[in-house]
Amino acid sequence: MSGKGLWRGVAFLAIAALLLTACAGAATEPPLETSAPPEATEPPPATELPPTEEQAAQGPTELRVAALLSIGLESAWDLTFYEAFQRVQALSPHGVTIHDLDYTEGAWGEEAETVLRQYAQTGQYDIIFAQASFTDQIRRLYEEYPDILWVVSGSGNELLGHNVYNIYMRIHEPSYLEGMLAGLMTESDVIGVLGLFPADDVNDDANAFIAGARSVNPDVRTIVTFIETWYDPARAAEATRAMIAAGADHILQGGEVYEVCAEAGIYCYARYADHNFMAPTAVLTSALGYWDPAIEYIVDQWWEHETTGEPYDAPLEQIWFPMAEGSGDLAPYHDLESLIPQEVRDQVEAVRQQILSGEFVVPLNTETPVSG
Repeated sequence: MSGKGLWRGVAFLAIAALLLTACAGAATEPPLETSAPPEATEPPPATELPPTEEQAAQGPTELRVAALLSIGLESAWDLTFYEAFQRVQALSPHGVTIHDLDYTEGAWGEEAETVLRQYAQTGQYDIIFAQASFTDQIRRLYEEYPDILWVVSGSGNELLGHNVYNIYMRIHEPSYLEGMLAGLMTESDVIGVLGLFPADDVNDDANAFIAGARSVNPDVRTIVTFIETWYDPARAAEATRAMIAAGADHILQGGEVYEVCAEAGIYCYARYADHNFMAPTAVLTSALGYWDPAIEYIVDQWWEHETTGEPYDAPLEQIWFPMAEGSGDLAPYHDLESLIPQEVRDQVEAVRQQILSGEFVVPLNTETPVSG
């Protein structure tokens, strides 16, 4: 380069430097971000980023849950689940704010899959409960939504593992105590069992009821009827009247038609919820089912997933909790207590305490019961 060209270059650089310095001193607004493409300013989805150590230590602060109920809140199965959810919500496990449960009632088949998929697609829900036999529908969803904890409940569900948990509501222990009452108080030595479908979480408490009765009265005969539907009050009433006509004076009432027992002047026993209010002269007691331990367990699994970043790993087994861990109990006798001899109440209470302490274990028998 010639000397004149070099001088011109140096002069140009000096002037440019002065101009840049002046502009920098005068700037009062940040420059507009026009150079980056729009997609570069959008953060990636949260599920694609592992939690930082600080996030893992703090944990999530909110939990949103949806549920597909089997029938609706008129069913003891669904109502007791909903009430237990509200109790767990009030406890706020891990300090998390649990939002009110969003739920849909009574969808089955393709409609059930549509409901579950719509819940998943919103991206709002961390846990989705499907309160019946819904693994056929969830099978087509769970791999697509691995960060959702899916829960199915009760008989007829396959064990899929991964992020699909199978919880059971076992009430065979308080049902055994109901059976003791029936066996001690029956005058005809004939007791009835009205079941829905012969499913394993129907059979378990039916068998326990019969076993409890025979433990105190070997002469007891049983009439067992399944109405082959999850909800049909008319069919349940017809089956109940047939058992009464055959001599049953104490009936485990799976169909929830307690008024039929009241009309006949006999005693019946409820499942899952205290139904004495529906027939105060007939419902001697109820086998209470509490979903609380199972729901708390599911929340714990979600919390662990969120705070460790580890994928869900559901056990390939049925998840249920015994009466000693708060999953159930025997309901009060209400105004019928005075009609139960004190020695009968004492005998039942003694076995109840043995169950709670672990001294006595009620056999879990899921075989289909038969009359005999």
